[in-house]
Amino acid sequence: MITWLAPVLWLSSAHADTTEAEACLRPKVWEGYAEGWGVRTMTSTEISDGKTRNYLITLYAGNEYRVQTCSDAGARDLDVLLYSDKGSVVARDNTVDREPVVTFTPSETGTYYLVVYHRAAAVPSGKAAVALAVVYR
Repeated sequence: MITWLAPVLWLSSAHADTTEAEACLRPKVWEGYAEGWGVRTMTSTEISDGKTRNYLITLYAGNEYRVQTCSDAGARDLDVLLYSDKGSVVARDNTVDREPVVTFTPSETGTYYLVVYHRAAAVPSGKAAVALAVVYR
């Protein structure tokens, strides 16, 4: 019995739960529709502790954008940063939580780099599932 439980406990902390992350994000996106937000993109992924996921995105001048994220219990702190094509940070999340949000209105249309950083895992060297939506109005 002990031999069986040990692998099960190990596996549960090693695997991220995208269902949990998506279930957190989905109501936020739906509530946004009532406030006039449209969905630009929505995705989910897994990120190891201390690692990033980087996305290239075109943002249009004059539109207001909001990047919303949710992680599963595998993360203690998740950060979101938005970089210009010149490499400067134009928006960032400064909270210590699993649901960072950043808002940005570009003055010019261009390519931006969206970075999701898994700053701190709930378990050392753990993974977190992350759901991400970019909405605009």
